[in-house]
Amino acid sequence: MAEDDQQFEIQKVFIKDASFEAPNSPDIFREKWQPKTDVHLAAQNVKISDELYEVTLNVTVTSTQNERTAFLAEIKQSGVFLIKNFPEEQLNHLIGSYCPHTLFPFAREAISDLITKGGFPPLLLSPVNFDALYQQQLAKIKEEQQASTTGTKH
Repeated sequence: MAEDDQQFEIQKVFIKDASFEAPNSPDIFREKWQPKTDVHLAAQNVKISDELYEVTLNVTVTSTQNERTAFLAEIKQSGVFLIKNFPEEQLNHLIGSYCPHTLFPFAREAISDLITKGGFPPLLLSPVNFDALYQQQLAKIKEEQQASTTGTKH
């Protein structure tokens, strides 16, 4: 398999799901805005065919004000990627790190739009090191495999 035959293409980028809730509005708008904001990221992938993969980046932002939920914004930003003739390790890295990294700017913009249209100050999510997250995930899987192997021996 020659590297010349390798192919990576973004076929489609789309929002699979979006939601916004502001359960304590309009009362929350009367308070001085000093929120506590939590961001949760997760990625999933589905093999569509031999060379096509759907990768979905889930971004959930929860903002609380005085222990009450100000807003909850969720985006499932998806993409269809053509990934052809890569060794398994490189394929896994592309799907687990590079594809979510590619989707993140789209998700960041969608989250910001939802929050602003909900009447709250703009929120720009900080950049994310998806390579580091991918390496952490690999280390966790390796650790769990070692623990299960060690746990079965008596």
